[in-house]
Amino acid sequence: MSRWREHALAAKGFMPADEGDALHGAALAAAAAVPGAPFVEVGSYCGRSTIWLGAAARQAATVVFAVDHHRGSDENQAGWEHHDPAVVDARTGRMDTLPWFRRTVEEAGLAEHVVAVVGSSPTVARHWRTPAALVFIDGGHGVEPARADYAGWTPHVALGGTLAIHDVFPDPADGGRPPYEEIYVPALESGRFRLASATGALRLLTRVD
Repeated sequence: MSRWREHALAAKGFMPADEGDALHGAALAAAAAVPGAPFVEVGSYCGRSTIWLGAAARQAATVVFAVDHHRGSDENQAGWEHHDPAVVDARTGRMDTLPWFRRTVEEAGLAEHVVAVVGSSPTVARHWRTPAALVFIDGGHGVEPARADYAGWTPHVALGGTLAIHDVFPDPADGGRPPYEEIYVPALESGRFRLASATGALRLLTRVD
């Protein structure tokens, strides 16, 4: 097993190995389809999924811009299912995943291919100007954050590039609905994207218009 993949599997986060491998493969294919364009990750948490993207970026001689405010989404806060007290800053009592993210990326040997963009997704998206070979949306899973990520980031996927969406659950019994209802379905209904593949809760769409 490669060093970077070992680090990915050991890192904090919620990306299963099969989905991470599919994301890595999709990033390599996207880099070939849109040469020279970067990847964008929306929602990095502690960097687990970033490793799969960063490894692909290194192989494709590009970079991944990892966008996250590092204060945790609603579902990561205290009292929620995915809260981890280890990532709470004892000085402020607030979540701060940035130190974990930096350590994860550095230990995987990918610091030269991962650029941390620390800020809110809608703000960064509003000022973003570079077409991306791949945009991976795995940010806040509430209705409003999902809508904002769809509106802000899908226009930046280059023609022929890939839109990757995590935690897409068509069956309500399997998980939360916003990534499915507010990102995946609108992307397909827009006519700009077609489904390329599905692995677990990961959906990979190609921009066709």
